[in-house]
Formats: sequence, C-alpha cells, structure tokens
Amino acid sequence: QVQLVESGGGLVQPGGSLRLSCVGSGSFNDINGMAWYRQAPGKQRELVASITRGGRRNEVDRVKGRFTISGDNTKNTIYLQMNNLRPEDTAVYYCNAWAIRNSITHDYWGQGTQVTVSS
Repeated sequence: QVQLVESGGGLVQPGGSLRLSCVGSGSFNDINGMAWYRQAPGKQRELVASITRGGRRNEVDRVKGRFTISGDNTKNTIYLQMNNLRPEDTAVYYCNAWAIRNSITHDYWGQGTQVTVSS
C-alpha cells in the first residue's frame, strides 16, 4: 500500500508563487515515478509534471518555464515550484505515484491540495 500526502496549497495573487510538496509512505520500493496532476471545476484531471525515479523530469507545455518539478528519492518526496501563477492555474492539485508490475500500471493518489489564484 502507498500513501501520498500533499501540502502547500493556498490562495495567491496572479504573478505569485507557491511550492507544493508530496510525501509518500508505505510500499515505495517499486514505485517508478511520481507526478502532479490538477483538476479545475468542471474539467478533467490533467497532467502537470512528472519525474521518474531516475530523475527524468517533464513539465507540460502550458506550465513549462513557470513550474518546476523536483524530487528527493531518499524521502519519497516530490515538489512542485510554481511561479508566475495565473488565474487559470486554479485547481485542486493531486500527487500521483505509479508502479509498473507485470506490465500493468498501478496508480496511487493523494487527497489533493487546493490552489487558488485570484486578486
């Protein structure tokens, strides 16, 4: 079993910054990577950024240059540094971890943390 706990969300003005954290616990030995997703009201959940256990990082185009994902394998923790936030970044941000076992991907999710960008 894998547990994920996010923190760091809140209310910020446009142009501001936030740093999200996600701490994982449990059976983490075979986790292949972790990621941040977000879901705005009335919209589907979407990938924001991901990082593999080997350190390969990816941020989607709409946040590239503003958001940076990083991780610490020793702490089973990932971070999302969000700069120059825009109102359209408002969403619940979810931490995800995935493991591939026998060619099947297993996804684990945190409870989410609210990010609101508003003046």
